[in-house]
Amino acid sequence: MAARTTSVDPACSPENRTKPLSKQDFAGRLIAWQAGHGRHDLPWQHSREPYRVWLSEIMLQQTQVDTVIPYYLRFLTRFPALADLAGAPQEAVLGLWSGLGYYARARNLHKAAQVVMAEHGGQFPRRAEDIARLPGIGRSTAAAIAAFCFGERVPILDGNVKRVLCRAFGVDGFPGERAVEQRLWSLAAELLPESGVDTYIQAQMDLGATVCTRTRPACGRCPLADDCVARREERTAELPAARPRKTPPRRSAQVVVVRAGDAVLLERRPPAGIWGGLLALPEAGEDGAAAWVAQRFGEVAGGSELPPLTHAFTHFVLEIRPWLVDLPGTPPLAADGSLHWQALDALDEAPLPTPVRSILRGLRQG
Repeated sequence: MAARTTSVDPACSPENRTKPLSKQDFAGRLIAWQAGHGRHDLPWQHSREPYRVWLSEIMLQQTQVDTVIPYYLRFLTRFPALADLAGAPQEAVLGLWSGLGYYARARNLHKAAQVVMAEHGGQFPRRAEDIARLPGIGRSTAAAIAAFCFGERVPILDGNVKRVLCRAFGVDGFPGERAVEQRLWSLAAELLPESGVDTYIQAQMDLGATVCTRTRPACGRCPLADDCVARREERTAELPAARPRKTPPRRSAQVVVVRAGDAVLLERRPPAGIWGGLLALPEAGEDGAAAWVAQRFGEVAGGSELPPLTHAFTHFVLEIRPWLVDLPGTPPLAADGSLHWQALDALDEAPLPTPVRSILRGLRQG
């Protein structure tokens, strides 16, 4: 979010970095650094309007800034206010989100907007603890919104902040483990300055995103460098500790690409679960693609395999094996309301998962 103008004690300026790092001057150094070196030109930094701040915070979860910016701008063009989002059909929301991934974020964003309209009279809650009760908003995101929009003095603990704290203070252990995370929350609360919390929080985010990066941190440009435990002990590559490695299970699914003229058959996914609410290619099931087609449209001669592709989810890797069959004309659908014919020349705003969009673009180009 936008840096706020805050008076800074000269003793905390970037030039005065030789004294030992303490919890008292940690915030002062970051606030001073933010003024000259932080990010100030991101599109969501020029407003304290909670809808825009909230939208950016949700989109930025596990997603790079450069990826988020065009989605953020398109989203606001279509839904310029929270009421517009609340009143939109979920399909339209998912369509604009298509390709950004982690689609539960979009479904929860839509639900939360409806809750704000129905239960809060269209006014976004002001306190972090109330914001955190909305669908899809965790403790850290709620705190960021409350701090940036309403000036509440609360800590945040996103991935960038965890990395900065683990390195600066030498916090061992994987930050996702409960005990380590609780220690980091306590530390984050102790470090809060008495004023300028919004600028301080933005500085934490920016330092982690642009200087104290996961790989190849630019320690020479860091206002904490002289007193950073990880740098002093040459442990920047070790802190924060990585998630304990597990080989994700692999799964395989055959999907059916049924084409009739210039349209392709898609299936609406259930509201919850993988790709919830999106349009996807039907899964063939145990009997295979030919049987799936025959059950709904009768025996069809031919059919061909398309190149397989692999898609990594959070907890497993899926190998997708598409099977293409062409039908004459546009046959009536079986009695299944989840099936939908999608024109191949109208894919751009359709709510499609990334691998499905990739398959269909290849089909259209072919």
